[in-house]
Amino acid sequence: MGNVALFHLICGVFIFWSVSLVKAEDTYKYFTWTATYGILSPLGVPQQVILINGQFPGPRLDLVTNDNVILNLINKLDEPLLLTWNGIKQRKNSWQDGVLGTNCPIPKNSNYTYKFQTKDQIGSYTYFPSTQLHRAVGGFGALNVYARSVISVPYAKPAGDFSLLIGDWYKSSHKVLRQILDSGRSLPYPNGLLINGQKQSTFSGDQGKTYMFRISNVGLKNSINFRIQGHKMRVVEVEGSHVLQNFYDSLDVHVGQSMSVLVTLDQPPKDYYIVASTRFSRISFTATSVLHYTNSQTPVSGPMPPAPAGQMHWSMLQARTFRWNLTSNAARPNPQGSFHYGKITISRTFVMANSASLINGKLRYAVNSVSYVNPDTPLKLADHFNIPGVFNLNSIQAYPSGGSPYLGTAVFPTSHHDFIEIVFQNDEAAMQSWHLDGYDFWVVGFGSGKWTQASRNKYNLVDALTRHTTQVYPKSWTAILVSLDNQGMWNLRSAMWDRQYLGQQVYLRVYDPTASLANEYDIPTNALLCGKAAGRHT
Repeated sequence: MGNVALFHLICGVFIFWSVSLVKAEDTYKYFTWTATYGILSPLGVPQQVILINGQFPGPRLDLVTNDNVILNLINKLDEPLLLTWNGIKQRKNSWQDGVLGTNCPIPKNSNYTYKFQTKDQIGSYTYFPSTQLHRAVGGFGALNVYARSVISVPYAKPAGDFSLLIGDWYKSSHKVLRQILDSGRSLPYPNGLLINGQKQSTFSGDQGKTYMFRISNVGLKNSINFRIQGHKMRVVEVEGSHVLQNFYDSLDVHVGQSMSVLVTLDQPPKDYYIVASTRFSRISFTATSVLHYTNSQTPVSGPMPPAPAGQMHWSMLQARTFRWNLTSNAARPNPQGSFHYGKITISRTFVMANSASLINGKLRYAVNSVSYVNPDTPLKLADHFNIPGVFNLNSIQAYPSGGSPYLGTAVFPTSHHDFIEIVFQNDEAAMQSWHLDGYDFWVVGFGSGKWTQASRNKYNLVDALTRHTTQVYPKSWTAILVSLDNQGMWNLRSAMWDRQYLGQQVYLRVYDPTASLANEYDIPTNALLCGKAAGRHT
């Protein structure tokens, strides 16, 4: 009898210890954020910007793998607002994606509480407003997900950690910029470039130590090149993927992209230029900051490190050097590649051609001839409540037809657990950048000219990088592979916000006929209901 009692006691202690350990790892973090307008002078001219809790850029959101986030967003702007969590997969939870296809916007003088988990992710991400052109005047910030204590990462812990939000900037208000686009004109060139909302800032470190710089392009239109005077950068992570660790003098970072580099302060003690400059545009802008050695007595001096002489071809060659580190642990304690993407049969192929056209006499951007228009009712709500007339699944073709462009609500029908190939075909003379919510994907190929089935012979099917945003070079194509293991309604869009605003986006409906909480969470009890979903019960 005593042995039985002892056995139950030991089991009880073990269960308690196990549950406590799980709770300790999957913590809840609570935030209250208030979005307001404020007057600042990022480029020396007073202008209205969007502040989060009085800050521009917004607060840095530091999380740990598998953290549960409860974030109450209070909207004190004069327009409806949504924040999207760029690169956070929202596992089984497109309800929290924060775009107009999944969420009703938060009315002015109202609030919404986001509830999501950084499930099985490590890396550098961002958040920003997805509504209107709010992103053009702030509301964005860094979102960093650190590894749990039980997960090792393939580099020593750095002595410090800096987030650099870099982007092109306009002196005009978001409402003026929106009026320009609504009138049928394209946006002019921006007025400058900012690093963390400033023309210049300082990052300090001790000589001999190694620091992490998390670089994100939060701009509207322009690719940027990033470099640090006299220092090599070792790339260790790109949008949640650990990569083979190569050293670079400069790095191209395209709109919507993020990466983490390690920099060792191994030079004589002085101050050094940190430089970001726009790429691939007729008018170039540069922003500088300072890397300050704490034992420095010498201010920054000398010529700034130049941008690379090479253009598109140079950039494409660099992009091919970013390779997945197959020996590194993922966010779970098991090796990456438990299944190998290069050996999976493709279920379906989508070739998506972007275009700039006139529709009803106004500039619009389209995908396979469809220029996306947001309906009054979010697609996710229409799907959940079976509301007709909001979208249909024959609204866009899987291949470009060359037909005349038209306005529509484009939704690609896909099935849960499909393994799909998406080819971004760019026949324009401008750089493109594409982002997919809810997923990361393998970037298996870049190439010039038209993609054909023979282009697959050039795919990297061994160690292609996984990420959530990829560039597509002018008159070129980029191919990605996606494992559709995340049920829901997901936005596939241009990361260039003027193009997104004027229609260069679609949605993927990842559908499973069997309703199951194992595949997708129920609609949140606090979901905002608008359009044809107004008045319904969650």
